[in-house]
Amino acid sequence: MRLPDMPRERLVQRGEQALSSAELLAILLRTGTREESVLSLAQRLLAQESTLDQGLAYLGRASVDELAAHKGVGPAKACQIKAAIELGRRVYEQDQTPGGIIKGAADVARILQSRIRYLKKEVLKVLHLNAKNQLTAVEDISIGGLTGLSVRPRDVFAGAIARGSAAIILAHNHPSGDPRPSPEDEAVTARIAEAGRILGIDVLDHVILGAERFISMKDSGILK
Repeated sequence: MRLPDMPRERLVQRGEQALSSAELLAILLRTGTREESVLSLAQRLLAQESTLDQGLAYLGRASVDELAAHKGVGPAKACQIKAAIELGRRVYEQDQTPGGIIKGAADVARILQSRIRYLKKEVLKVLHLNAKNQLTAVEDISIGGLTGLSVRPRDVFAGAIARGSAAIILAHNHPSGDPRPSPEDEAVTARIAEAGRILGIDVLDHVILGAERFISMKDSGILK
């Protein structure tokens, strides 16, 4: 089936940036159904809304099974959508590789936002820094349930000791989209920071990432 408004041809002639999100999605989907054009199918998918997301954010967070359940999609097209989103994320991350200097929470958000913004569970990551505040590694520490993380200081610092990190930065996501720290977040951060002082490894910040924004515990005065 030929795409109604010829988005493929428009992409070739004018470039991908000239196309709408629906047109780009229609190119991925390739075909619609007897009752619905592929562009209409793409527009319908982008109009879907969950508790947290709509549009492209919905596509990013939805699972293959959730996408496949939509009429006209199915498992193959759902996999194509998820593969395209993951490729886009990896292209973005090419410029976020270790070696850059971390100057503040905005740098942390720039590096991690695309990795964890669509996750449905909380994930704690530790950014390892050398004495010049250069990023040497990003380590996954804990994957939580829907209600939070279980974090032990020894798990956080094992990698830092092995790598000889001069300092670390904690970061985790809030699947609710609201980055405001909970009392548990504050308690865990205080406990880890105290362990860092004993070990001689600075805990520079704990950055919480929401759907569109982030909060730095250091900048907020929570982490002393």
